Amino acid sequence: MKNKAARIRILFVITLSGLVIFSTIRCHSPATNQKPSLLSVLDTAHHYLNTNDTVKYIGAHTCMLCHQDIYNSFVHTGMGESFDIASKKKSAAKFGPHVVVYDKYKDFYYHPFWKKDSLYVLEFRLQGKDTIYKHEQQINYIIGSGQHTNSHMYEVNGYLYQIPITFYTQEGKWDLAPGFSDGFNSRFSREVGLECMTCHNSYPEFVEGSNNKYSGLPNGIECERCHGPGEVHLRAVQLGHKVDTTKAIDYTIVNPTKLPLDLQIDVCQRCHLQGNAVLKPGKSFYDFRPGMKLSDVEDVFMPKYEGMDDEYIMASHIARLKMSQCYLRSLDKGENSTSLKPYKAGLTCVTCHNPHVDVRSVNDNSFNTICQNCHSGATVANPVCGEKMTVRKKVNDNCVSCHMPKGNTIDIPHVITTDHYIRVPIQESEKEKVKQFITLYDVNNPHPSAYTIGRAFIQQFASFQSDRPLLLDSAKHYFPDNTPAEIKQNILSLIDISFYKKDYQKLLYYVGISTQKYLLDSILTHKDYSSADAWTAYRIGEAYYQMNDLNNAYSFYNRATQLAPYELEFQNKLGVTLATLHKSDEAEKVYDFILSQNPGLVSALTNKGFLELTKGNAELAKQCYDKALAYDPDDHQALMNTAGWYIYEKQFPESEKYLEQVIEKYPDDAQAKDLLEKVKSFTK
Repeated sequence: MKNKAARIRILFVITLSGLVIFSTIRCHSPATNQKPSLLSVLDTAHHYLNTNDTVKYIGAHTCMLCHQDIYNSFVHTGMGESFDIASKKKSAAKFGPHVVVYDKYKDFYYHPFWKKDSLYVLEFRLQGKDTIYKHEQQINYIIGSGQHTNSHMYEVNGYLYQIPITFYTQEGKWDLAPGFSDGFNSRFSREVGLECMTCHNSYPEFVEGSNNKYSGLPNGIECERCHGPGEVHLRAVQLGHKVDTTKAIDYTIVNPTKLPLDLQIDVCQRCHLQGNAVLKPGKSFYDFRPGMKLSDVEDVFMPKYEGMDDEYIMASHIARLKMSQCYLRSLDKGENSTSLKPYKAGLTCVTCHNPHVDVRSVNDNSFNTICQNCHSGATVANPVCGEKMTVRKKVNDNCVSCHMPKGNTIDIPHVITTDHYIRVPIQESEKEKVKQFITLYDVNNPHPSAYTIGRAFIQQFASFQSDRPLLLDSAKHYFPDNTPAEIKQNILSLIDISFYKKDYQKLLYYVGISTQKYLLDSILTHKDYSSADAWTAYRIGEAYYQMNDLNNAYSFYNRATQLAPYELEFQNKLGVTLATLHKSDEAEKVYDFILSQNPGLVSALTNKGFLELTKGNAELAKQCYDKALAYDPDDHQALMNTAGWYIYEKQFPESEKYLEQVIEKYPDDAQAKDLLEKVKSFTK
């Protein structure tokens, strides 16, 4: 009764709001230049009104007031359960005293456990049977519906980081998170950026000038991610505007089933097309709205390999579907359809999937029926399925089991999912072909610009394949530097290419051609969600720092922090530069700001400790080093600085222990070996 009463109150407020809006519209004087009323706009609309970037989102609970049944079904789908706070209700994982994950490369154990109603993970290290290191980290959020996985995140003052272990539901086991295995365990430092959050959740409130700081996080993907913002639709309802949706399109809200095939696919592939997403200049991951062309906001590139048709990644549903003859042959039918729902004449995601219904509740016969709707009319001479009946009976004549087989994804372990590349089953001999990289291809735009292709090669190296430097040579082809005019035109991309090649002299040559003043006054001035100009300034600062030009390094690090103050690595490099320039007080303010944002940032703790030691504050220095090693017992600089602190205190045997630890973890460290020999000579 309370919920019903609250709902009535909400409806009453909405109705009153509608009356005010209606009154405002009707009270305009009949001037010749009068703007048309909302009702007249609604009556004459022939395009979706909610694709405009001024239209606001209203939230799923507002949608629920009129669409209760759909809402009740949707919240139990994979999208509806995509993200939430860490709770026993949300978690699909198994727990117990013997649930432990071991990383043999980094020699860390991980044990997830509940402490009352709060979820934690204990990271620890053993020496024999003794625990020589441990760190508890509370888990704040669970990401993933539990259909395939539960991954985990923690928050520090709004900064989001991924926890290094994941629960894999299908196998019912804990293991290292995707991307953390085989020696790549970044422990608690992997940042969760905007691209990730805008697909695994509804739109978060992102703090501009950061990479992973948020001021608000919704709980799960909501209605408006597929239907677009609902403000215009709500106002239309308030005004009593009605559309017979069996005969016409309601242009106040997007119904994806009524979109042309390409625009409908774009709604889905905004997230079900994981790849190398290259944003158009000035665009962000917030800018796509259902009813728009995705290629107006971003182009998504995938690597093309020879002999790799049988392998796919988790979120590659659209890319795989687009390889299918079923899809390709249906395009003309769907695009030329005059039906109110063009997808019924073609093949898109919603041909088989109802987004409002959990796929786990749909039986195989439903999908078989869809296949047979097109593949009917068999004859003895031309049967629809040429497989032997003995084979067909084993799978209950299930088309999908043969033509869309389930398999392991190559990017996420312990996960089996359906391959959406519909085809005749692959022969085993085909799977043995040598896999060779060919190129990158744009999945959602057949005609990308040269600039976009070049940026795709840069990003492919930076984010996915840093072991393939030829990608940077491919990128360079699209950004010539033969004349000063070409350098100025392509300066930002040329800087990126040189930075990733670690060719700092070439990078600074480009800066010299463009001039520092021009870059600082006219180019590197924009704040946006990507912090693109801030990153360019940082890379120039790094080049100057590597060339030991600290004053110019300071200028560009400082610009980077002005444009992106919450990108803490920028702040850290600024602090190091200030300290090296003997501006200790300014450096200390920078480190204090960093640690006010994230008290566990090891590099800032280590650098502040060194600064305190140079000022003669030995105890404060040691406190910083101890905190740093409590967060990361293997951090190279923290170990070296701690060894240096014991040398400063003339406690040489203790210094030896830390230097030996450095050499054990980093056997190629010549500086540590040389310092150890000198320390040993003091103790003889």
